[in-house]
Amino acid sequence: MGRGPTARTQEASLPAPGSGGAGPGRPGRRNPPSPSPAGAMETLLWFCNWSTLGVCAALKLPQISAVLGARSSRGISLPSLLLELAGFLVFLRYQCYYEYPLLTYLEYPILIAQDLILLLCVFHFNGDVRRAAPYIIVCVSAWFLLTLQQWILDLAMNLCTFISAASKFAQLQYLWKSRDSGAASALTWSLASYTCAARIMTTLMTTNDLTILTRFVIMLALNIWVTATILHYRKTDIKSE
Repeated sequence: MGRGPTARTQEASLPAPGSGGAGPGRPGRRNPPSPSPAGAMETLLWFCNWSTLGVCAALKLPQISAVLGARSSRGISLPSLLLELAGFLVFLRYQCYYEYPLLTYLEYPILIAQDLILLLCVFHFNGDVRRAAPYIIVCVSAWFLLTLQQWILDLAMNLCTFISAASKFAQLQYLWKSRDSGAASALTWSLASYTCAARIMTTLMTTNDLTILTRFVIMLALNIWVTATILHYRKTDIKSE
């Protein structure tokens, strides 16, 4: 049965296959897919995690180098260093115990190792490196004692922010009292500020743990404060010279 003129007209008006409606003989065009928000978040998370690890791998090296170069621990508060080490230890144990994503805390073993090296340097230039032994024994013992009971670890984590904040205030107090930045490294403290900012992002995108988030926000503010104080007294020293 033949097809009428109406059917032939409708067929003629249809776009050719593959033309995308662009007219006869012209290839069709497809709009490029818009970037996925989930993909962008994954990229940001990847960057924050790995940049933090990279920075932390060298975080304390400027400070250790400054102490060795000056052959003096002047400008570094021993109580601040010990409190920081305690805070790192508790934080690492908490993350391991609750099996948080490895990349969100992988830098802490590196930081603890660097702090222990710096601690040995400080005691060495203070005259007796053997005095570091009791503190190292306490750190090792605490690692196992923290998980004897879950409430012990949770309590320690709640106190961790105060411990870490106390370490920053101890360093600030030392600088205010001596009015001398000595061998304190502004680069180390500024890098620490970056890692806190990056960890705020990774915490928001992964665990969303309010306790951890609060800790990083407070640490960011205090690290910036210490950095500014070191730079202030360094400029004062240069002017006096």
